[in-house]
Amino acid sequence: MSTFGEYFRVTTYGESHCRSVGCIVDGVPPGMELTEDDIQPQMTRRRPGQSALTTPRNEMDLVEIQSGTEFGVTLGTPIAMIVRNKDQRPHDYGNSTMDLYPRPSHADWTYLEKYGVKASSGGGRSSARETIGRVAASAIAEKYLKLAHGIDIVAFVSSVGGLHMFPPSAIHPTPSTNPAFLSLIGDVTREKVDEFVPVRCPDATASAKMAELIAGFRDRQDSIGGTVTCVIRNVPSGLGEPCFDKMEAMLAHAMLSIPASKGFEVGSGFGGCEVPGSIHNDPFVLAPELPPLETGASKNGLLRPRLTTKTNNSGGIQGGITNGAPIYFRVAFKPPATIGLAQQTATYDGESDGILEAKGRHDPCVVPRAVPIVEAMAALVVIDALMAQQARQTSRSLLPPLKKTRPAKRTTVAGEDAIKKQHINDQGVNGLKTE
Repeated sequence: MSTFGEYFRVTTYGESHCRSVGCIVDGVPPGMELTEDDIQPQMTRRRPGQSALTTPRNEMDLVEIQSGTEFGVTLGTPIAMIVRNKDQRPHDYGNSTMDLYPRPSHADWTYLEKYGVKASSGGGRSSARETIGRVAASAIAEKYLKLAHGIDIVAFVSSVGGLHMFPPSAIHPTPSTNPAFLSLIGDVTREKVDEFVPVRCPDATASAKMAELIAGFRDRQDSIGGTVTCVIRNVPSGLGEPCFDKMEAMLAHAMLSIPASKGFEVGSGFGGCEVPGSIHNDPFVLAPELPPLETGASKNGLLRPRLTTKTNNSGGIQGGITNGAPIYFRVAFKPPATIGLAQQTATYDGESDGILEAKGRHDPCVVPRAVPIVEAMAALVVIDALMAQQARQTSRSLLPPLKKTRPAKRTTVAGEDAIKKQHINDQGVNGLKTE
């Protein structure tokens, strides 16, 4: 469906070329200062037309809050937000070839199979335009996470095609063992990442090479994929559920719901499979004393843990539950499906083959604009897990303190046999007492 989250619920709406896109957010805590100025910065980072390496579609993506606030303060009621589409060009998709042929690797065909009808222009709900609602909602979540817990979420481009910011090697098959990577995720900021627009890879040499690579595919009317790495800092320990809603499972769900995403790994990921357990295990050590967070975190029952880990191959999550160390993960994005290069394909009715030269305005590589979307989905996962844990702890705090009693003495094997024999005598065979 179109709703994500249990405690902090986000429902998005809108297609690629409809009049507007947006969302409704339920579960926002009341009493938090909130205006469009808190939301617009992330919308601007996500919007199209940022550079020559992105789609030329020109949308300012100005967000309007429709409900749920009064005099710049949240009321605790659902918040509706809208972004009006200004640069719509549905006629770009109305030529004879795109009416006849489903785009290779695009959702044109699967949407038609599912619904029996599809949006006639753009990608409809499969378009990245849908993510506007996610980013708007997450800006609210992020403000609360920052104010209440000091939580930071920062993403950046870590590879484009075969170019990696931290190339795997025999010594470091995974970035989790690379000191340069660990240093980066410890202090990287969004401001630092945005110094390297249009690619958003916070390394001058790698960024320049990636930009050149993307430009080459753009000029050939082709496309290329890449990966985005994200780090979440100051996450309390104890978040996540033991079985089906493990923290990494919810993060994977969130990330793989982003258009064009094709892979997810947390912590050491696939590279961690190449090192022995004696190296991969994260030994626990006493956490260093840190200054208190300049937030209400010390008052809400979710304190900094007493222990931390010497290494962090686990990516801040063990047994599906956060351990207080930074969470980091990587998301893979495929090359955009819509390209101008001629492609052999079949018609919708399957009766003939032909050549499709797709029209429209599309990114040659989505990863630079996926950065704020990855941050957005991370925020939605964390706030939902946080609210679940706060509800559990609040419920527990209302109970009287547990009495300190010794555990009951375990019955011996002989004692168990005696009890079983007496039970048979009392009840008879198969529960039928004999006379």
